[in-house]
Amino acid sequence: MFRPLRLATLSLAVLTTASVSSANASATESSPHDSTFLSWAATPPMGWNSWDCFGTTVTEPQTKAQADFMSEHLKDHGWTYIVVDIQWYEPDAKNHAYRAGAPLTMDAYGRLQPAPNRFPSAADGAGFKALADYVHARGLKFGLHLMRGIPRQAVHQNVPILGTDGIHAQDIANTDSICPWNPDMYGVDMSKPGAQTYYNSVFNMFAEWGVDYVKVDDISRPYHDHESEIEAIRHAIDQTGRPMVLSLSPGATALSAADHVAQNANLWRISDDFWDRWLALHEQFERLANWNPHRVTGAWPDADMLPVGVLDLGRRSTRFTADEQRTMMTLWSIARSPLMHGGDMTKTDDFTLALLTNDEVLAVNQHSTNNRPLFDHDELIAWVADVPNDPAGAKYLAVFNARDRVRLLPEYADFISEPITAGQTEPLQLDLDVTGGTQVILTNLPGWDGPGQNPLVFSALTAHFADGRTVDLTAQGWSAVDSPWDAAGQHDATADAPARITMLAPSKVAFDLPTDATRFTATVHFEHPKGAQEETLRLVAVVARATNTDTRASVPIPVDLNELGLNGPVAIRDLWTHQDLGEQTGTFAPEVPFHGAGLYRLTPQ
Repeated sequence: MFRPLRLATLSLAVLTTASVSSANASATESSPHDSTFLSWAATPPMGWNSWDCFGTTVTEPQTKAQADFMSEHLKDHGWTYIVVDIQWYEPDAKNHAYRAGAPLTMDAYGRLQPAPNRFPSAADGAGFKALADYVHARGLKFGLHLMRGIPRQAVHQNVPILGTDGIHAQDIANTDSICPWNPDMYGVDMSKPGAQTYYNSVFNMFAEWGVDYVKVDDISRPYHDHESEIEAIRHAIDQTGRPMVLSLSPGATALSAADHVAQNANLWRISDDFWDRWLALHEQFERLANWNPHRVTGAWPDADMLPVGVLDLGRRSTRFTADEQRTMMTLWSIARSPLMHGGDMTKTDDFTLALLTNDEVLAVNQHSTNNRPLFDHDELIAWVADVPNDPAGAKYLAVFNARDRVRLLPEYADFISEPITAGQTEPLQLDLDVTGGTQVILTNLPGWDGPGQNPLVFSALTAHFADGRTVDLTAQGWSAVDSPWDAAGQHDATADAPARITMLAPSKVAFDLPTDATRFTATVHFEHPKGAQEETLRLVAVVARATNTDTRASVPIPVDLNELGLNGPVAIRDLWTHQDLGEQTGTFAPEVPFHGAGLYRLTPQ
């Protein structure tokens, strides 16, 4: 999950450390570990993954159609991988959800197989060979998703392990190691004879199919619980003799695992699933800054897929505005995150196609060096990188206006609670002076870094007037919501509960205030459902008024060119618009819209 409002708490120490360590980061990038697998992803991988648009349901015809589109429209711009995501072995998979106990397609040795009703060329044990051949014939590479471990179905049937003498699934399974969100697998106990042989058998099969990329899930969090299986998978890939890029998921991967993960994987997730909500994008600034010193050529911190175009089984297009999409692509590029398109490519509109085929922007992602955060001035942010092999010493500069028009950080709050813990008995009574206000905006400031499981519940949301009148805002409902997992809900009254608003962290909901309202009140519970982990957070409330609402179209972000070693005239090129903007000396201050970004090449004259 994603955590809001922490960008302003990104300390100067963090940014300074990242900046000071830029030379160190550059040295790390130019001196990778002596591991052959790093050469398989010499630049951040670029491709497509089926999850955002097809969930668990992708089929062979859909995958072929994506490959056809990529080959025709994106391949020449560096896009390479076609990746079939989770549950390709589940014949009746639905939506983005999973079914406990669903029969899985599996061979006699406990190795998952493509469901033939969804992948007809996989019939009779043929696996993904034909589909991989189809992708390869178009000049692309083929990838698969794999859950960590061994299928529970294989363990319950106690199937033999291929390549062993009498070892069975129950001999190697760790039945206490269970994914909390997917019911398909048990972990593998790597201390048991036959455990490595099992993983070898799976990746030998993938090699026979022609797989070029494997995204292994339920393994990168909690990282240190899964180190032995990560190492086993690294060995299993290497012993096949076939290059297979290894991606670890989900995040957030622990920063304390930076050295180990770079010695075993080509990319790893720095956050939980990233979806098209601003709060989620806002969080990635801090995450990418924190991971920046640990990036290694061939081993890339992964900010996750790009949820652009048509998503969610074709039901909607991205919620990101055009400015937010450029911000995402700019941040992923200057931080050199892998680029995995998540939308249905066959329904690509002109804006999305232009976003994905801007070669000047993609060059920053693929080839820039010495990338580092430059500053964070109250959510006006800059990163800088070197243009490789440029005799003039040109730089890439990315600038971001990560501000909301109404600032939601704690220092701008009308109210911020003391830390409250899920399940505490006393409700919080919220009472705000809203005189002159147009909105009340409520959000939560987590005190932990993990998936939100405990809802804040708001009831009796009420606007009050000087003459004693009131308006029930609970029934009126919110006017705007931002919740990365759609984890905010509006609920009508029932026999057991009043009308209420619920939100898991992180969420932001805004309520329009009637004209002349003077007070806003609400009752707030932080509930603790059975089985949920304990969480602590703070509630933040901001009243939007003319005095704290920035109505400008954009905000200048001044950059001291001398600090970049650019001491004379500098030619500025806008990489998004492909326009030369003339020369600047001393300071460059591009105007950047809210939630927007700019990306420039600065060339000394």
